[in-house]
Amino acid sequence: MKLAKAVQQRGVRLNKMMIQKRITRILSKALIYSAAVLLVFSSFSISLTVNHGSAYAAPICKTCCKCGCTCKPKVTNCSVTACQCQSDSDTPITIKHVTDEFIKHREWLMKILWEAHVLPAMMLMTEQITAFSMQQMLMVGSLFDAKHQLETQQLLEQMQAQAHKDYHPSEGMCRFGSTSKSLAASDRNADFTQTAIATRAMQRNLLNGNTISAGDQRDESRSRFNQFKKTYCNPLDFGNGMDLVCNGSDPKRYNKDVNYTQTIDSNLTLEIDLTESASTPDEEDVFALATNLYGHKTFPYIPEWHFDKKHGNRIATATNVFMKMRSLTAKRSVAEAAFAAQAGMRSQGEKDVFPYMEAFFKEMGLEDDQIKQILSERPSYHAQMEMLSKTLYQTPNFYTELYDKPTNIDRKNVAMQAIGSIQRRDMYLSQLRSEAIAAVWLETAIKDIEELYVNESNPMKANSKPLNLPGLN
Repeated sequence: MKLAKAVQQRGVRLNKMMIQKRITRILSKALIYSAAVLLVFSSFSISLTVNHGSAYAAPICKTCCKCGCTCKPKVTNCSVTACQCQSDSDTPITIKHVTDEFIKHREWLMKILWEAHVLPAMMLMTEQITAFSMQQMLMVGSLFDAKHQLETQQLLEQMQAQAHKDYHPSEGMCRFGSTSKSLAASDRNADFTQTAIATRAMQRNLLNGNTISAGDQRDESRSRFNQFKKTYCNPLDFGNGMDLVCNGSDPKRYNKDVNYTQTIDSNLTLEIDLTESASTPDEEDVFALATNLYGHKTFPYIPEWHFDKKHGNRIATATNVFMKMRSLTAKRSVAEAAFAAQAGMRSQGEKDVFPYMEAFFKEMGLEDDQIKQILSERPSYHAQMEMLSKTLYQTPNFYTELYDKPTNIDRKNVAMQAIGSIQRRDMYLSQLRSEAIAAVWLETAIKDIEELYVNESNPMKANSKPLNLPGLN
């Protein structure tokens, strides 16, 4: 609108200049015509004056200077150039008549011709031209307004389409967010389970009073053997020799107390939730496997009286044995931490993520029973990471959805980078556990050599004299 107004004002100024030029040209022509009229009128008046004078002189003119006529007595002057008589008394009348005619002509020219006819016509013409110019500029301004309006509307529609394109997430992008739902809660459950399993193994090795190993070794071994006969015994083992030993064990749980692959490694989710009071078969299997892997034979019980002050020598011996037990327990805890971490990552997570993972596995052709067997109703942290880092890319839909909006492709790239960062963090923690195990193994391997050199160096420090090495005197 500002542009339209500016155009209109500029058009008005141009029109006024044009009108002024036109008026100037018209006035110039009018003055020229007026001058011509005045000349004609003057000639006509002079002819009247001459004729008027001759009308008085001709009939009674008797003598004249050259014509032989005689003028009337009142005539004092004779015309020199013509046979006419001129009266001094008629001259003022003639001058007054001419002056009056000029005044009348002026009044007619200004009042009647100019003010009554020419000026109103020119004013009406100017008004009409101005109105038409304003209307013309209004049309031009409207054209510019329409042009800018259409360009602005087109720009807004382009931006709206671009925003709709950029902020319309695809199904593949939503799948990353849905699958990673409750991932932090599942990770927290994994850490808690790892701590609980490691703590239970520590209590068993230290003969804690809350465990079955608090008694002697025979009680702990007898309890485990009864569990084996009832739960894990396979009648076909030892050449069908275990048929008389097994006591109705479930075929699905055969040898799960010694089979790491069947018990832990082949499962994405284990029904382990140590925050609940009721135990599950998977919890029992994991604890039984940990017992057979680490410290299958517990330490012997040391009676209390060995630590009595009355028995000085026995106190020293018992103390030495007890500290070696604790040293061995510490070394075992390093290896048990890796086992507990694997079991913890497969412990149950939250229920929120199961419907999304179930829908994805159904697209891949799995049945409901198979999905529940693989994932359980509470997928673990390991199951979610398995899907985010591997399973999602095993479906053709992932690659066909790459023909998507560039912004969604960038979002998927960022999501994959975030998943990769989580995976690298898990690999880092696993590497730390491996380094700790390797360090403990190395320390254990060189223990005998270390004790040998320590034992040899002690007498040398106590009895030998300092050696005089060359160049140090």
